[in-house]
Amino acid sequence: MKRTATLLAAFFVFLAGAAHAQLTIEITGGGANQIPIAVLPFVGESALPQSLTEIVEQDLSRSGRFRTLFVGGVNPLPAEPSQVNFDEWKSRLADALVIGQVQKLPDGRFEVRFRLLDVPKQASLAGFAFTLSATQIRLTAHKIADIIYEKLTGERGVFSTRIAYVVKQGARFELRVADADGQGAQAILISPEPILSPSWSPDGTRIAYVSFQHKKPVLYVQSLAANRQPAPVANYKGSNSAPAWSPDGKQLAVVLSKDGGSQMYLMNADGGNLRRLAVSDAIDTEPFFTPDGQSIYFTSDRGGSPQIYRMPAAGGDPVRITFDGDYNVSPRVAPDGKTLAYISRANGAFRLMVMDLASKQTQPLTDGPRDESPSFAPSGRVILYATDLDGRGALAAVSSDGRVKQRLTIQAADVREPSWGPFPGN
Repeated sequence: MKRTATLLAAFFVFLAGAAHAQLTIEITGGGANQIPIAVLPFVGESALPQSLTEIVEQDLSRSGRFRTLFVGGVNPLPAEPSQVNFDEWKSRLADALVIGQVQKLPDGRFEVRFRLLDVPKQASLAGFAFTLSATQIRLTAHKIADIIYEKLTGERGVFSTRIAYVVKQGARFELRVADADGQGAQAILISPEPILSPSWSPDGTRIAYVSFQHKKPVLYVQSLAANRQPAPVANYKGSNSAPAWSPDGKQLAVVLSKDGGSQMYLMNADGGNLRRLAVSDAIDTEPFFTPDGQSIYFTSDRGGSPQIYRMPAAGGDPVRITFDGDYNVSPRVAPDGKTLAYISRANGAFRLMVMDLASKQTQPLTDGPRDESPSFAPSGRVILYATDLDGRGALAAVSSDGRVKQRLTIQAADVREPSWGPFPGN
């Protein structure tokens, strides 16, 4: 193990700065019943190196839940509710209004205050203040958008979460972490060999992944703390793959072929206490814990074709979940435990499906042709997945009801293996 870690460190490079190529997001389908909202430029915002309100507005628009209104012609800009002409915003058909103020502090930092206002009721819905440095503008804007989203929809926003994905450019592979809007990307690992299956720990401090650096799949856990080297946690004979974290972050479900065939095992997050999860002659792979940690969904061909099964996390008899079609793989359970996302093949196309686990009713969310690797946002409202676009891998996102769709691309690069991180502080 020590030799493997030393060799890996010689090949992998940590980057302190942002990657040059950011994900570009294109909205390809909008939502219904959008809330009309106006985000006014904050008074004094010109003191910031970039527009905070522009980021807030982009976040809200991209969610598909809001229709952002034109805010030109307002002079002077209001910083307090008493300065707002509510009749004007009623005439502009706004339901909600965001106002605020930016002040530069003596120590070089900034204080940002904002208010979310209910226009028809002429009432304040929320008001917060933040103290930030110039490097925290994007994060603060995402936090403000999260507050607005939650106050107006009743659901927690995901704008301040992060995503991980793998980029292939030429002969180089990078594991990147970025804001949920694709900006601020950083390459945390670079390798001449493939990187697969990134999986966030529940607290968002570590990522498990598979590397082919040594010409075979080896499983690593990477801390996102500065100057921390990746730690190999499974380097057994044969293949080591498909890591999935338990909800408490203490265990990993993995797939190993050390005893012949692909079989599922449980281990501690540091690789210790390895034990076999199931015994079969079939290929069992792609484990995924339910949010309560009591069950594991996985893919198996034990019935003759790849299908999705569920079994107790402590071991026990599997129960088959999918029956429609001869190819259903990559199970992912929503954070509330009520919905299963997976990839199904139909008429030669691989498309993203969701199943209501109570009723067993299914719904296609995409139409292929080669969709893969679904990952729920921590809110459960959006699913990130990989797809093909003009012959290259790209990321895409779709709301769990199929109405809001986005594409996330990087010019001249192949982007795959998405994984959506947890809420901050989890």
